[in-house]
Amino acid sequence: MAGGARELAGYLAALAGWMAALAAAVLPQWRQSSYAGDAIITAVGLHEGLWMSCAAQSTGQVQCRLHDSLLSLEVHIQTSRALMVISLLLGFFGIIVSVVGMKCTKVGEEDPVTKSRIAVAGGVLFVLSGLCTLAAVSLYATQVTYEFFRESTIPINARYEFGSALFVGWGAASLSLLGGSLLCCSWPAKERRGQQYHRQSQPSTAREYV
Repeated sequence: MAGGARELAGYLAALAGWMAALAAAVLPQWRQSSYAGDAIITAVGLHEGLWMSCAAQSTGQVQCRLHDSLLSLEVHIQTSRALMVISLLLGFFGIIVSVVGMKCTKVGEEDPVTKSRIAVAGGVLFVLSGLCTLAAVSLYATQVTYEFFRESTIPINARYEFGSALFVGWGAASLSLLGGSLLCCSWPAKERRGQQYHRQSQPSTAREYV
């Protein structure tokens, strides 16, 4: 019963992490214009994400534009895009595989050992998904930090800093890693398999002595 509750908790955490990763990938607030410094030189707030860039006016109007070209984008944006897409695909397959392997489902319950291994495979997919999300967000954050602190003629209040999507991505990666780790604990213990083998072999041994 405890194993089933652990699997369910891990699945829900990993599912929440996958949904948060999806939200982070879609949000345009991966970096936003900084308001650090002595004075704000513009009333327009700029936001940039993996797929589009947006400008928020002081009146509340927001205008967004998709990135025109894929090949003209910077390397860290292209890499983060690829990692997020891989992360979402791995998480999607992890959702399907984990449902089949969890103890609370009826699929394949006649073979509990194989069912536990399927749950572990789903957990591995979630862990890989979380690592891809973590790598994508951390790579993008590293580039934002480098551009903010490097020596440049651009004033500080015209540079970019972390957007809210980065923090959503870090939270998503943490949930996916936690949920996947809990699902990986479903691997059947060697002692349990040893006991089953001993019980199966004991009657035949007794008949031999008789």
